[in-house]
Amino acid sequence: MICLGIESAGKTASIAIMQDNTLLYEATLRAGFTHSESLLQMIDTALSAVRLTAAQVDLWAVCAGPGSFTGLRIGMALVKGLALATGAPCVAVSTLEAQAWTVAGVETVISALDARRGQVYAGGFSVATAENPPMQLFADGAYPVEKLEDFVLSCKKPLVFVGDGSEICYNVYGTIPGVVRWPGFLSESRAVGVCLSAIKQASTGNTQTGEQLQPCYHRLSQAERERMERLQNQQEK
Repeated sequence: MICLGIESAGKTASIAIMQDNTLLYEATLRAGFTHSESLLQMIDTALSAVRLTAAQVDLWAVCAGPGSFTGLRIGMALVKGLALATGAPCVAVSTLEAQAWTVAGVETVISALDARRGQVYAGGFSVATAENPPMQLFADGAYPVEKLEDFVLSCKKPLVFVGDGSEICYNVYGTIPGVVRWPGFLSESRAVGVCLSAIKQASTGNTQTGEQLQPCYHRLSQAERERMERLQNQQEK
């Protein structure tokens, strides 16, 4: 199976191509371009490098969230179009789970993205092994950092925080023995994690068509929140 995965949930754009369990190609770009400018060219470069065409891709995979609303929509729209054009199935992957797939050598991982407003998007996982995928230990969601305390204290150690929200979490929990933080460049979301998750899901028949792909934001957008606040203020008046 040839799987092409896209990660566009944050500031970094990442593309990976895997054939079964073999990584054929991976590239990451963080050069200040918008994903709408860079992703299509990155896909074309990736396919050319491994001498494949889009028609030869068996599975398209993309981060569905959480993350940047704009980045997620760009990646998902691109995969929708490619899937519709080629007829290949798709898999929508949790951004947080994709990060957990790329961590090794620890017992537990918390994937954390900066959600602002005093929150992080976070999910807890056991670490993937050669035999087993990461197992979800608490559900993806938008949490105040302090809400993670019970899990951090009770989970198996070592515990590593990854993602662009890892520093926020580490500043609160870093004094606990066995709690560490991956360096910034190792915390970036990688498309190889998207591919690994997608291939595992596809092996159990969990795929979608391009039309069925939907983002999972885990929180209302800023525009939606502001609208609700205005409506609430009007009702109070």
